[in-house]
Amino acid sequence: MRCPRSHRDAPVGRRLVLVFFCLLWAVPAGAGHELPFYPGYYPQEIRLETLPPSAAAAQLKSAKIHAYVGADPFAGGRAPGDVKPVESLGGYLVMTFNPASPVAASRESRCEAARRTAKSLGAAPGLYVPHPYPVTPYDMDYLEHFDLAQSARQAYAAAPGGSGVALRVQTKGPLAERLVKAPARSAKDWDATVEEIDAEGLLAAHGLSLGGWLGPPWLKDGWFHAYLLDTRAPSDTAGRQAVDALYRRLVAGAYDSPTTRIELERQLVSRLTAGCERVVLGYTVRREYFNAEFSQGVENISWDSQTGFNSAIFLRTVKLKDFPWNGWLRLGIATKAAAAWNPIAGFSDPAGRLLWAALGDPALLPSPYGAGWVPNRVRIATVTRPPTSEVEIPSDALIPEPGTGLLREVGKGRIARVRVTFRLVASAFHDSTRMTPADAVYAYSFAYRWGAKGGGGSVDPALEAATAQIREGLAGFRVLKVDTEVNRYSDVTFTYVVPVIEVYLNTGGLEPERLAALAPPWSPVPWHVLALMDEAAKRGLAAFSPGEAKRRGVPWLDLARDAKTKEGLAALVGGFAAQAWIPPALKQLVTADEAQTRWTALKNFYARRGHFLVTSGSYSLEKWSEREVILQVFRDITNPNGVGTYDRFSIPHRAFVARLAARGDRLEIFPEIERVESFLRDYRVVREPLGKPVSDENPADVPVCRYVIVGADGAVADAGLSRERDGARLVVNLKGRLKPGAYTALVALALRENWVNPEVAVAQFRVDAAP
Repeated sequence: MRCPRSHRDAPVGRRLVLVFFCLLWAVPAGAGHELPFYPGYYPQEIRLETLPPSAAAAQLKSAKIHAYVGADPFAGGRAPGDVKPVESLGGYLVMTFNPASPVAASRESRCEAARRTAKSLGAAPGLYVPHPYPVTPYDMDYLEHFDLAQSARQAYAAAPGGSGVALRVQTKGPLAERLVKAPARSAKDWDATVEEIDAEGLLAAHGLSLGGWLGPPWLKDGWFHAYLLDTRAPSDTAGRQAVDALYRRLVAGAYDSPTTRIELERQLVSRLTAGCERVVLGYTVRREYFNAEFSQGVENISWDSQTGFNSAIFLRTVKLKDFPWNGWLRLGIATKAAAAWNPIAGFSDPAGRLLWAALGDPALLPSPYGAGWVPNRVRIATVTRPPTSEVEIPSDALIPEPGTGLLREVGKGRIARVRVTFRLVASAFHDSTRMTPADAVYAYSFAYRWGAKGGGGSVDPALEAATAQIREGLAGFRVLKVDTEVNRYSDVTFTYVVPVIEVYLNTGGLEPERLAALAPPWSPVPWHVLALMDEAAKRGLAAFSPGEAKRRGVPWLDLARDAKTKEGLAALVGGFAAQAWIPPALKQLVTADEAQTRWTALKNFYARRGHFLVTSGSYSLEKWSEREVILQVFRDITNPNGVGTYDRFSIPHRAFVARLAARGDRLEIFPEIERVESFLRDYRVVREPLGKPVSDENPADVPVCRYVIVGADGAVADAGLSRERDGARLVVNLKGRLKPGAYTALVALALRENWVNPEVAVAQFRVDAAP
């Protein structure tokens, strides 16, 4: 293994540190090391090649590509021994009724027809799982809906098959064609359509890249997926109004406890599914493969439970077995990058999303095996949420003006429901400029400039929809100060610049990590690139979204591949550099000298690299063609995330309920956990009972218990998390929390934040009245 040229002549102390890094990289994957101050083992290059699945199978076998993203190149067949699979949620098989069909005339006839259809479907082992409920085991809130999902399964299992009026069923997609035994032949006369809806595509429409925001805090929740799947249900006005009211309460955080939130989510899904206008028949499993050969393969693999390899966590953990820091990570994908490359409303196809996962640098990452969020570039310092009052907003806090994005003081007498104080770790951008608070807060301005009507400004409907939740939730923000943090190792000092920003929010019921994900003050794109795109759209050079581009008759903004657009952008940058131009919204945060430095740096970057796609991400765009994109690693010593930061997600561990004892005042759970035994580059997973107390040095080996208590009326009586341990048992203390009556306890365990496909334990018990 050789060191990069830039380090060969380093001082002795620094070379010793780098030698230590080299030794550290020999540690087996998943060993839990963490040195969050240098992105050292990231491969030197990522090469993304467009390959059909048939060609990918041979290249995976020979290690010409390390992983294939988005599809199964072996078509469900057996893969070579060194080629390993990972599984994630692929999508949903849904049945939608034709409103003009007699079968759709009543709820009873629709539901009965859906059950008969479900029983008549063929089999697709390993690809399709019958599951007549929209919340799946790949959703973290599956436990909260487990009893409802089981009830739906039982109702479908008890339904008669092969009787009733023959349905004329249309099919869409290869899976539906395989499962439906006698599809309708006429495109005019049909009763229902059976089709597969891709989960990644369903969620992509609600994702964001602006400001490093990836989507709403509930992006991976099953109840939210159910809402997206059943946008037309219920068909009656009163029912739809009730659904919309429940949805508004959930997204506004208008509840006072997790128990209330869970009850609202269950009510929402129940109302959506009650009328059978659109029925989820089951879900599909996405199977992707990587090469794990001893020297030519990759290790330390993490993936997302709902997007698989097409995720930021995969690119931040995957490690080349040989030459981990100066090798090439070679990836294949079935479709080429067709969507425009702009970080506002571009990168919207599968290849684009994967590229942005490498180029971007979001504030938080979706928890790969749950529905929470993992800090990436922002940390929560404090959350202030008085239980019986509001938080006063300082009069000098700022809020963007709708339509113009100009930052205005909120003034006196304004209040919010919660204040979140964030600590950001600033670093360098690809054009060698350094982050300042202006970069973080300009994303807010941009969202109000293009997503809100007012002030005579133009609105892009795609941005209006995507930023609605941010604009509704944000009540103001204030830059408190800029700190420095220092880490020392040997004779090397690592100094980080840490802006501290207060954010005031109008929503208060969300958990802290979800509050952080609602509107974090962060942008992986520097303010001068955002301002350049703003001016380009305002002057008619291009539009951010494809819909707005079509409406205005201009190109969809592409910062790299559209030569004519780049000419126009280069002319703007030259003029801005000559003027030391500052966007009006940043007049109080940026000086003329700083603006001059920024525009000159961007001008020089374009001269060297031929594009304007500047971010703070760990990879920068190097080369591209119709078939291949090459990304170059961006090694910035002030980037806080690097060796081992996310290694806890490699090799997902599971925990199981071996026995559940439910009493009136407590639940006692006897867990079994998975433990990894490593040898060189191999490992095996061992399942064993939770034994002697785990040391404080490794608390991750103690599972977390999540529980839901359902009353005899089907309503949620209590819910929460418990980490309390009594010897080899986990304990949930229910004393004084339940009224007398009969209850059902639903319990699941997670180890190292893995909530995927939990083994749910169920127990019935009674609480007696006090004597």
